[in-house]
Amino acid sequence: MLVLLGTTLTASAQSITTNPAPSAATEPAKSPPPSSNSSNPTTSAVSAPSGYQLSANDSIMVEVFGEDDLKTAARLNSEGMVSLPLIGSVRLGGLTLTQATARVTELYGKDYLVHPKVNVSLLSYAKRRFTVLGQVNHPGSFEMPETSPGGIDLLEAIAIAGGYTRIAAPERISVRRNTGKGDQVLRVDGKKLARGEGGGFKVQSGDTITVGESIF
Repeated sequence: MLVLLGTTLTASAQSITTNPAPSAATEPAKSPPPSSNSSNPTTSAVSAPSGYQLSANDSIMVEVFGEDDLKTAARLNSEGMVSLPLIGSVRLGGLTLTQATARVTELYGKDYLVHPKVNVSLLSYAKRRFTVLGQVNHPGSFEMPETSPGGIDLLEAIAIAGGYTRIAAPERISVRRNTGKGDQVLRVDGKKLARGEGGGFKVQSGDTITVGESIF
């Protein structure tokens, strides 16, 4: 029935376009008013890199096929928890999307649904920031591009901060990073990176980069 209906509608549209133009007395057709369903905007998933682990403030979509009432768009809280219908708070922080899907499937299948088919997708990354200090033209805190959730190249981070000043010492860059067991300070030679030596260096969310000053 759907195919026949689609064919009928197409033929109808073609006959309308081939009719003579309406006379001046004919009122032109009015465009339908815009939809008023603005409270339910269309959401689309972003493509997460392989092995990406969910973290605090990431936004996700949880769908249970055949159970529209359970469809949920939510943001992980600071502890990596998210609240879902029926099953309540679930810790998904630190899990990949595949692991999160398996976890939610297990919980819905345990007490509520028979063989549930669940999909967990990423709607948007949490805002990730890094800081650049020292001898750059625009020191400050900057937002990590959403297209690079795993981090950006150190030279790209410095470019975002306006590049080196005239008295900068690119060979004397330090990166302070919180590893969860305290701060770690990494020494990086920006001159070698610019020459393609050293294999590159990825800036991660929360890093503080300090560009040293030349000693004359």
